[in-house]
Amino acid sequence: MKISGFRYLVNQGFENVWKNKMMAFATFCVVLISLILVGVAGLFYVNLNSMIAGLGSQNEIAVIMELNTSEKQIKAAEESIREIVNVDTVTFISKEDALERQRESLPNAEKIFNNYIGEDASFMPDGFSVTVNNNDIIADTIEQISGIKGVQNASSSPQVAEFLKELRNVVTLIAGAIIIALIIVSLIIISNTTKASVFSRREEIQIMKYVGATDSFIRMPFFIEGMVTGFIAGVSAFFTTWILYRAVYRMIIGQSVLMTTFGVKSLIPFGQIRLSLLVAYIVAGSLIGAIGSVISTRKHIDV
Repeated sequence: MKISGFRYLVNQGFENVWKNKMMAFATFCVVLISLILVGVAGLFYVNLNSMIAGLGSQNEIAVIMELNTSEKQIKAAEESIREIVNVDTVTFISKEDALERQRESLPNAEKIFNNYIGEDASFMPDGFSVTVNNNDIIADTIEQISGIKGVQNASSSPQVAEFLKELRNVVTLIAGAIIIALIIVSLIIISNTTKASVFSRREEIQIMKYVGATDSFIRMPFFIEGMVTGFIAGVSAFFTTWILYRAVYRMIIGQSVLMTTFGVKSLIPFGQIRLSLLVAYIVAGSLIGAIGSVISTRKHIDV
């Protein structure tokens, strides 16, 4: 095909969007709503997964050093802990800090602390509070820490780790099923809408076929028309999602109790996913619009 002919078909595709604006608008609305539904479901899953990871980071590993460990040995142990791949943060807890924590956790034993212990923390071991990046392999991390010289004991709550792992699996399964269902429903609706759009111009397609136009010549304007409509729907879905996401994000971030309790601080700012979401919306919208229109012309081309 010559460049002039290709340019003509592309121009026809753009013109058809305006000439058939009612059907184009219907296709636009369907693609827009479908993209938003699938996009919001995907964002919900990504953020929920991030929140679960945030909750997992609160499951600390308590590391207790051996008594009478020198400052040099403690420093060496801390460096060794930090070198472990799965370790996120390491906080040193001196014997004085450990004694103060015991006081706070045992308020009913205040007389014992005051009369017998006082401020003498020499009997308490130094230690560390360690958080991890991946709570699913916390058992392996504990084993690595326990093998470091000078470490007497390293432990965490295995129930918490197991619960969070199962929760992530359940969330992934449910979210995946919802997203797949939304995609299937959206494709069916979009397919029916594009069929209706093409059906309204079936006589135009058949006339072109009868006068000798090739299949590719007939399909190209519909391909361009569908792509343009899908592209506009993708851009519109992006900005709509942006507005909704930012509003919900600001509302939740303002709730300090939620942030602390449920790991909401792990919510993903829109700026981090903005480019990926824009590309996904535009590519998905353009492909769905273009391919849907081309497939819908098959019945009327085969005459």
